[in-house]
Amino acid sequence: MTTPDQTRAARPTRLALVALFALAALGTASCASEAESGAADSPSAGVESASAAKSQAATVIDVRTPDEFDSGHVEGAELIDIKDAGFSDRIASLDAATTYVVYCRSGNRSAAARAQMEAAGLTVLDGGSLQDMAKGGWATT
Repeated sequence: MTTPDQTRAARPTRLALVALFALAALGTASCASEAESGAADSPSAGVESASAAKSQAATVIDVRTPDEFDSGHVEGAELIDIKDAGFSDRIASLDAATTYVVYCRSGNRSAAARAQMEAAGLTVLDGGSLQDMAKGGWATT
């Protein structure tokens, strides 16, 4: 049988163990969510993503306007203008088994396109701008 003094002496040890387990669980959950989201493995938007997409032979999507596309684009890129009312329908018809890389003029529209495409279940890298794509090894016309 334990005395009241022994019970009081054991409390700090129990509290320390509970705190240790709580911290360990929190750390494990944090790592798991990072791994699930791919955040730890995703290359940065711009040249880093453009290079990674090149090595993966990703399908290129230009999200600029037709006039911008006509003034120069990545060879073989498909034009899907993010400002077009049919953008959502066009990305919904894309193959979910394919990896895509998107780019625009400055990187703003490509970030928005990537978010919409990922929400539709697609794997997408943000190649940033046309200039970033060229620096990442993509041929342009």
